[in-house]
Amino acid sequence: MIKDKFGQHIYSEDEILDIIMQGIDISKTTILSADASSVENIVHYCEPDLSLEEFDLTNQKNWFMPKKYKELDIAEYILSLCNTQHELQRCGQELLMYQDRNLFNLLRYLKYLVDTLKENNVIWGVGRGSSVSSYVLYKLEVHKVDSMFYNLDVSEFLR
Repeated sequence: MIKDKFGQHIYSEDEILDIIMQGIDISKTTILSADASSVENIVHYCEPDLSLEEFDLTNQKNWFMPKKYKELDIAEYILSLCNTQHELQRCGQELLMYQDRNLFNLLRYLKYLVDTLKENNVIWGVGRGSSVSSYVLYKLEVHKVDSMFYNLDVSEFLR
């Protein structure tokens, strides 16, 4: 097994057969033939000439999430969670930064992920790293650290 430049594991045919023989379920695994061009939907995944940015943009369009999340006006939703003018200003500032980086689909997906975790009673961490400086992520309940209370600068996260 090797990893490509995007961190995806690539297995040889023999390695795949060994995995199957070990009884590991691969029914939800995407397996590409040697002639990847025959698989229209994922041909971009295999193109070695894609930059990391092109790879991200291509795959953001293919994220699985229900239609209601794909169509969610995420900015309006987040702003509706704000209780004060100060929260509105902070979320507005951050949303502009997310929009400039074309990350609204990421926010939609995070909303879907948090909802799914809650529905299934899955516990996740309180937050870590620079992500806790984002008040938008706090409002989406991705983490539990109120960055406004602790006066954390969002530029630490969205550089």
